[in-house]
Amino acid sequence: MLNREMFITLFPKSAASVDVYLPIVQAVTLANNIDTPRRLAAFMAQVGHESAGFTTLIENLNYSADGLAATWGARFAQRTSAGQYITVMDGGRVRRLPNSDAQKLHRQPEAIANRVYSNRLGNGSEASGEGWLYRGRGLIQITGKSNYQHCSLGLYGDERLLETPQLLEQWPGAVASAGWYWSSRQLNARADGQDFEALTRAINGGLNGHVQRLAVFERALGLLS
Repeated sequence: MLNREMFITLFPKSAASVDVYLPIVQAVTLANNIDTPRRLAAFMAQVGHESAGFTTLIENLNYSADGLAATWGARFAQRTSAGQYITVMDGGRVRRLPNSDAQKLHRQPEAIANRVYSNRLGNGSEASGEGWLYRGRGLIQITGKSNYQHCSLGLYGDERLLETPQLLEQWPGAVASAGWYWSSRQLNARADGQDFEALTRAINGGLNGHVQRLAVFERALGLLS
């Protein structure tokens, strides 16, 4: 049911690589029973958002100080003694003021990854470098050493992704890892239901980009129905 024209319509920026990834997506969705209009539309909407429209297979952590304050406020934004964020108006919008840590890490993606992903998701300390080594990769952004390990065992029956995480930067691994994630968390069942918000939470942990994901889902569903 998936075809070239559909992907170009939904994700026009990926047109240059669609002939490479399309047969892989077709095979992976079939293998993971992502095989109804609702399931396919949900999968395309969610992984499409996570990968910036099938154009990005590795997490971009090149944050400015302001970006760090906006994204990880608890770590990188200034707060009052009562714990409230200190904000200013800037160009008609409210923004948080970055703290000194944010200023030090401004536009240093490797250092940012090692800071924000340290001692979590199976990663070691900031000094271990595992935050950067196991940063988000693949269509659905597999992140953290433990997730790389589980994904590797699920896809290959061994731990090769711990040694060569870059496999998820290539289309076969990038798409396969998204299929593994989808199946391992039983997301077909969520896609079959009517609560698309719950599906976004299951993937994102929150509702980042939910409006955009929902719009792609509805458009994809119309093309598939």
